[in-house]
Amino acid sequence: MQLAELVQDLIPYRVQISAHHSSAEQPDDGHLRGIEISSIELDSRQVKPGSLFVCIPGFQVDGHQFVSQAIERGAVAILAQKPLDVPVPVIIVPDTRRALAYVANRFYGFPTQKLRLIGVTGTNGKTTVTYLIEKMLEDQGRKTGRIGTINMKIGDRLVEVKNTTPESLHLQQAFHDMLQAKCSHAVIEVSSHALDMGRVRGCNFGVAIFTNLTQDHLDYHQSMEEYKRAKGLLFSQLGNGISERDLKYAILNADDPASSYYAKITPAQVLTYGIKSERADIKAADITLSPRGVSFTVHYGTEQEQFNVPLVGMFNVYNVLAAVGAGVVEGLSLRQISDSLSEVQGIPGRMEVVEAGQDFTVIVDYAHTPDSLANVLSTARQLARKRLICVVGCGGDRDRGKRPLMAQMAVKYADLTVLTSDNPRSEDPAAIIRDMEKGLIEQDVSQTKYTSIIDRRQAIHWAINKAEKDDVIIIAGKGHETYQEIKGQRFHFDDREVAREALASLKL
Repeated sequence: MQLAELVQDLIPYRVQISAHHSSAEQPDDGHLRGIEISSIELDSRQVKPGSLFVCIPGFQVDGHQFVSQAIERGAVAILAQKPLDVPVPVIIVPDTRRALAYVANRFYGFPTQKLRLIGVTGTNGKTTVTYLIEKMLEDQGRKTGRIGTINMKIGDRLVEVKNTTPESLHLQQAFHDMLQAKCSHAVIEVSSHALDMGRVRGCNFGVAIFTNLTQDHLDYHQSMEEYKRAKGLLFSQLGNGISERDLKYAILNADDPASSYYAKITPAQVLTYGIKSERADIKAADITLSPRGVSFTVHYGTEQEQFNVPLVGMFNVYNVLAAVGAGVVEGLSLRQISDSLSEVQGIPGRMEVVEAGQDFTVIVDYAHTPDSLANVLSTARQLARKRLICVVGCGGDRDRGKRPLMAQMAVKYADLTVLTSDNPRSEDPAAIIRDMEKGLIEQDVSQTKYTSIIDRRQAIHWAINKAEKDDVIIIAGKGHETYQEIKGQRFHFDDREVAREALASLKL
């Protein structure tokens, strides 16, 4: 694509022609014609001949520092926020991250104008809801791409992801690839970070779903009010126009107080779901919870249908209801949705059972917020015939305020808690555990209720060696993750593998 065509949507911008000549007025694009752009890159190491290199200021590094390397590797133009002393054209804009969404959309042909895009936001449940939506759409013959915490699925291909919601460039590329793979729908997890940082700018969402709002990411958002506001961007960005070919829907959890705010700020049609609220459009009643899953009746308007879903816990009733909302607005009947979700497989790292012939239960779960940990442990408590043992840690360089709360929640539900390392990142894992212990000291919790083992592998082995017949062990926090991040490096670590290793050492 010609550079002049690629940047035509960027207003205001100016072009630096060379290191010694800058045009302060809007150029006539003559300086940019004839420059063919073969790719857009954010990482100078990925640049190839013909690339446009975009300088993104980050928390730790600034892309402007790597312009020379990008040019050495073949970049023919630079998108930047300031003039640069370089021999190639520099397109200067006030905000390169905002500009990136525009050039990425144009480069990849505005893919979400052709895809039906469903976004899911909220503190907990996003991954499960996206998997449920994908399952029911594909069962009706609608090929669906998926992007989220675990991975990205493009057609039949799985791709690793670094962030729950990738940067706008990689998002648009993924949507383009989904179209190439003949997908009609894409369902993605939309994190509060992504919304606040503008990663989903330019995404034409048709459906936006809210699961719940509980404490998380306050290291970034500073307050629950700011966290709520960031989540709300998904709903306020659904668009103000009304088109018979492109109807927009906001699907909100009526039992969560934040939903009333999101309903006010969205111009889209609102559909609510819930268990407690009498005003919910989609309601679950006659709920039965068991170790095999959840059973309940869904009421929607004059329709009702029995649901039997092999996912455990009340929180999964909410996840199913959120998915039902998506199915309804996409034209599926309650019977079609029920039939599909009755056959759903377990979601990786979400209440995932590790089985090796032992006479007690080992479950790995991604729960890493106080609310999600409470949900998982209260569900596990119903499964445990004897003791409930919890192995839990907190991530480094993240919301310190939730650390004592996580520990308090663990000892509230578990008979024995093991505080350990999670992803300490740049922090001392012992210091993180001390932050967790403060919550227990404040409540004068008996030291017979918990122990601290810094090494996560040792902590998992210790818990499994302590287990007796009919106990339940919850290993919380990392779920599907296959690494530990320590001092800037990622080391292979999978809770499920370590649990199997510990079980094998018992010589059952």
